[in-house]
Amino acid sequence: MAESLLHEGYAVAFTGRGEQGVQEAASALSRQFEGRVLGLVADVRDLASVEKAVAATVNAFGGVDVVIANAGVGIFKSIEELTEEDWADTIDTNLTGVFYTVKATLEEVIRRKGYVITISSLAGTNFFEKGTAYNASKFGLVGFTQALMLDVRDKDVKVSTIMPGSVATYFNNHVPSDADAWKIQPEDIGQMVADLLKMNPRTLPSKIEVRPAKKK
Repeated sequence: MAESLLHEGYAVAFTGRGEQGVQEAASALSRQFEGRVLGLVADVRDLASVEKAVAATVNAFGGVDVVIANAGVGIFKSIEELTEEDWADTIDTNLTGVFYTVKATLEEVIRRKGYVITISSLAGTNFFEKGTAYNASKFGLVGFTQALMLDVRDKDVKVSTIMPGSVATYFNNHVPSDADAWKIQPEDIGQMVADLLKMNPRTLPSKIEVRPAKKK
């Protein structure tokens, strides 16, 4: 998504919890998009951490026009196996982390008449075995985003949630390989974000479900 927006001419700030990963990604992107990339270490589970990242972004680029809430974890266990820590980590990252991200950026987004995009999942409408924590977080995220859309639509702020199925990423310690060719690819989601931002202001796709075109 960051790369897609850079190709569209945006300046992009992104966050991650690990300093090494953030630095490596920022360095790789900066080789092609020098001066338009800002990598920041932040934890969406900590409002002060997100606020600090937003302040650094505004200082570097002058404002925030688009917010993409993409941080997520997946812990898939039966209710008997699911621990209190598993539940808290899932809800704090996948749901509370989005709330903090929106709260920290909302003033800027309203000022700039911008766009908020959350990355949910088809698990936000389809429940499955061993999904109590993950389903709860994604069902909640879909509801949060749709209600947020109603809260800010009269302020000329657009809000959408993208709900992908299987995407070939490193999510949940998966390592992408040729066997993932049937899945949605990261660049597909990047293209979707870029296309949303190009749509006529009168049109708002508020909830978008995305599936692989073919079965595995």
